Amino acid sequence: GRDGAERVALNGRKREEIPSVNGQVMKPDGEEVIPDQDLLNIKIQVTGSDAFDLQVSPQELVQEIIQVLMDREDTCHRTCFSLQHRGNILDNFSELSSVKGLGDGSVLKVVEEPYTAREARIHIRHIRDLLKSLDLADAYNGMNCNSLSFLTEVSEGDAAGRSWIGIFDAVDCSPPEYILPGSKDRLLSPLQPPVLDNKSVQCLKALMLSGWNPPPGNRRMHGDLMYLYVITMEKRHVSLTASTRGFYINQSTMDVFNPKPASPSLLCHSLVELLSQISPAFKKNFTALQKKRVQCHPLKRIATPYQLYSWTTPHSEHTIDCVRAEDAFTSRLGYEEHIPGQTRDWNEELQTTRELPREVLTQRLQRERAMFKVNSDFVAAATRGAMAIIDGNVMAINPGEEVKMQMFIWNSIFFSLGFDVRDHYKDFGGDCAAYVASGHDLKGVRAFSLEDTSGLYTLGTVVLDYRGYRVTAQSIIPGILEREQEQSVVYGSVDFGKTVMSNHQYVDLLLKSAKALCVQKHLVLNEHDQPVLLCSSVECKGIVGNDGRFYILDLLRTFPPDLNFLPVEGEEMPEECRRWGFPRQYRHKLCSFRPELLERFKCSALKAACRAVGSVNDVVFDIRFNPNMYSSGVRFHELENEAIVIQKRLLRDAAAFLVAEQIPSFITDCLRHKVVPADGVTMTDALHRRGINIRYIGTIAQLVSQSEERQRLDHIMVSRVGTGPGFCFLFPQGVEMSGLSSAVSRFLNCLLSSYPNPVAHLPPDELVSRRKKSKRKLRSPGAVDTAWSSLAPCELWRHINSEAYFPFSAAVERFGFQKVSLLREFCIKAGIQILLRDYSFDSRHKPTFTEEDVLNIFPVAKHVSVRATDGERIYQSAKEKVEKGNLTEGFELLTEALNQFNNVYGAMHPDMCDALHLLARLHYLKGDVSEAVNHQQKTVIMSERTRGFDHPRTTQEYISLALYSFANSQVCVALKLLYRARYLTLTVSGEDHPAMAVLDSSIGLVLQAVLECDLALRFLQKALEINLKYFGLQSLQTALSYHLLAQVCASKAEFLLWDATPRGGTLYKCNHQQTRVSSEFLKHVTQQAVNLQRTMNEIYQNGSGSNTNTNLPLITPPSIDTMLEQLNTINGVSILPVR
Repeated sequence: GRDGAERVALNGRKREEIPSVNGQVMKPDGEEVIPDQDLLNIKIQVTGSDAFDLQVSPQELVQEIIQVLMDREDTCHRTCFSLQHRGNILDNFSELSSVKGLGDGSVLKVVEEPYTAREARIHIRHIRDLLKSLDLADAYNGMNCNSLSFLTEVSEGDAAGRSWIGIFDAVDCSPPEYILPGSKDRLLSPLQPPVLDNKSVQCLKALMLSGWNPPPGNRRMHGDLMYLYVITMEKRHVSLTASTRGFYINQSTMDVFNPKPASPSLLCHSLVELLSQISPAFKKNFTALQKKRVQCHPLKRIATPYQLYSWTTPHSEHTIDCVRAEDAFTSRLGYEEHIPGQTRDWNEELQTTRELPREVLTQRLQRERAMFKVNSDFVAAATRGAMAIIDGNVMAINPGEEVKMQMFIWNSIFFSLGFDVRDHYKDFGGDCAAYVASGHDLKGVRAFSLEDTSGLYTLGTVVLDYRGYRVTAQSIIPGILEREQEQSVVYGSVDFGKTVMSNHQYVDLLLKSAKALCVQKHLVLNEHDQPVLLCSSVECKGIVGNDGRFYILDLLRTFPPDLNFLPVEGEEMPEECRRWGFPRQYRHKLCSFRPELLERFKCSALKAACRAVGSVNDVVFDIRFNPNMYSSGVRFHELENEAIVIQKRLLRDAAAFLVAEQIPSFITDCLRHKVVPADGVTMTDALHRRGINIRYIGTIAQLVSQSEERQRLDHIMVSRVGTGPGFCFLFPQGVEMSGLSSAVSRFLNCLLSSYPNPVAHLPPDELVSRRKKSKRKLRSPGAVDTAWSSLAPCELWRHINSEAYFPFSAAVERFGFQKVSLLREFCIKAGIQILLRDYSFDSRHKPTFTEEDVLNIFPVAKHVSVRATDGERIYQSAKEKVEKGNLTEGFELLTEALNQFNNVYGAMHPDMCDALHLLARLHYLKGDVSEAVNHQQKTVIMSERTRGFDHPRTTQEYISLALYSFANSQVCVALKLLYRARYLTLTVSGEDHPAMAVLDSSIGLVLQAVLECDLALRFLQKALEINLKYFGLQSLQTALSYHLLAQVCASKAEFLLWDATPRGGTLYKCNHQQTRVSSEFLKHVTQQAVNLQRTMNEIYQNGSGSNTNTNLPLITPPSIDTMLEQLNTINGVSILPVR
């Protein structure tokens, strides 16, 4: 069931925050939407507390009400209870609509139930979670799907807002020094602001399991389940018994076992009730703690679907935690207490959810919700297993083999390492090919999962990078472990085409998805020179499991090869490719096109064909590729000769299309600022959306360097550095745990420090023997590797340049890529967590990093993402309606999309974030500013927690919230949000970036509103400088910058204005509103300047002591409405009439 915070955030008593549309709204394709359900008002009666009302939907589960009770301030300490209606116990997993007689005004009673050992452990865990509910340790440590949000701290708790009147004198709105234009300091410490009101509310000194566990047989006969040991804030040491009836104090001590109840006897069903009676401090502090907990925004308490890790963390003290200790050493899998049968059969769960019916909308929503939940659980389990394997805590199923050949099974998941086992990839690039093959396989799984062909099954797959190793985690086909793989395969090849098998059932299934995946069926020859029909690459294997399902695996060559990086003797590439030096040798021979490129290539070919025949209509046009082309071990049947010629031409055309069309188009989009990459992640996403692989980044660099507009493309060059070398290739493997922090700090010093010889220092108090320096290479898998101890900066940079797609070190130096940004890119890509402090990268007297700065290493996971398909279609339709100005219909569609997203994902997901962003924008356009602020606050929190608190998209959400806050008369909050956005942009991208112009213009305008004209001038001058560089003199952005500068200068009565307004006016037509505004402003300022000069002349003529009227001309600053209009223009917001 959904937890209570999530329900409060989106469904419960605040249900109106995401309204549902009426039953008449239809999707664009005519399919049905979720009809409105009549809400029920029921009464919850709790023993020892007042009854309260709760609004529920008939479609909700009983479990969801239980979660609400476990989240409420007055009932949160109860876990072992049932809900009863008219004396009948309700099934937790049944819908309320199935409860007979339940209606408006019905009463549900909370009835305490006897404890079991399982329920007692759940209760203790829940109490621990309540005691730690304000502690951010789990979020900093990347545990339990907790993540960080700093919106409250950034706005300093003032997000509710205060009015304009009288706040300027009381509140300091000036920016911190480190974000001022021109500042060279790139401090890291402000990245994670200290939590407001972080005074620890400690309720107990210690709560732990007693050493007297487990209860002996005679005490189990009396109902004893487990023993606890508690130290209260009054320093009272108490032994407690958890029994079937509840909790009580026993007479045991640390030395003497006496389980009998102490006198006076106190038996309480809840541990909190017992502790409240024996410790006044606990009672007081626990009440205060829960009040603070419920005051937190509900979205800050909801678990994210996938774990997000923070690359920095402040120093924190390690505390005693019995639940954490039990999890670490006794709970192997992490969920034994919650799952019947203990171990989950992941493959069965994944495939069963895919088999759920999907004919109608409600079925599709239930199916996708089940798939999403199982997939997110599988990713979490795979992540935990991969860490355990690399840390050496899981025994291999083939322990006698060499380390890189070992395989593992843990928690019904199969794990393998990304090495070339048995020279399988010897002819394709060895270990490098094996490394990328797992990523290509995942792309294939994604493609088939997205196509979702009924009857064809893929394995649950997660690819993880951890401590320099690549680990592939897969669900296990039933029966596969009982026989050799060669005996199981009924389709495809196990030896790259030397022996090939086919199966008509597999061919029929693959043909269903062939059109969407652009795969051409074809004939190849097997070892007996007999024709075999395939509809995939030969590496794709078909295995029929013991469950009768048809599985496909090894999908690494789902997409056709990229000939630009696959030189073939006798093949001549098109002129467009040869001009840029293609084909080129690459470090492996598994380069393939992206699916996005194939779609764009098909569209381009279709348009060209239509133009050739003079057609203006779409025609049936089907382009497919043979994925086995240029596979060395594959032989084609003679009937394929004609098709092979066509296929070779198609591949050459696609390669030329990528180089001649897609890459120049991408650069053009960057010049026009349709694409503004801010870091390596956003650059990679932008390239991938256009079907461009990262390996083409060097070609992009060549094109940019030869462009006449190369100065306007500097930000691309900086962003491409973030996509630079595969850091996982460079990360030292085989380092033993005791030397891990030293190895990472040495690596970081060689990468970023100016210290000429960064030696690996060991802390004096650590019992670590000094290892001899090894002469082995940087990457030597297997035994303990000490090559890192002799690593030198020049050696590392040589290695980086050899691995990178372009001269990486030259790019860093040429474009001034700041080291803090490179540090962030490396930590995120390699899963490193460092101490939050300000690092000095320029000191030549001591290394930048020490071992104490490296705090943790996390896995970086790639996996299949389950999508809410109907919700996405409705959301896209809503966006189209809004873009056309049809806000009312767009609003209705958007709220329906939100309902569907919530049904599939729950309340916390990036898709929910996008929809809430658009909902906030709609409220703003319709004039409902307070609702816009409300929804945008949710958007910011959700973006911080699902994308990252420093992700470029999160920065954009901060800017939108600042705009709405300004419109909502929250000027100081708006400034704080803009300062945060500028700081994040400085840290991620640096100051020389087009996005900085929008930020600086916004900050300057708001500062002018609070009469900080000198500060406003600095930001506006910087905005003008960036606009001139990236947009040019004749751009509207530059014209607006000149106008804003003139505005501020006029406010300061400095009339020696730049030639700003006329330059801005020439960009618009004479009757354009902006031209009229500029003209009127120029006339007004010119008149004031004339008046000022006349007054000054009179003073000079009559002398300073005369009685000349020296009143200076009055300069009225722009009105708030005018400033808001300008702020909208800066941020690209156009207020249209509501339709």
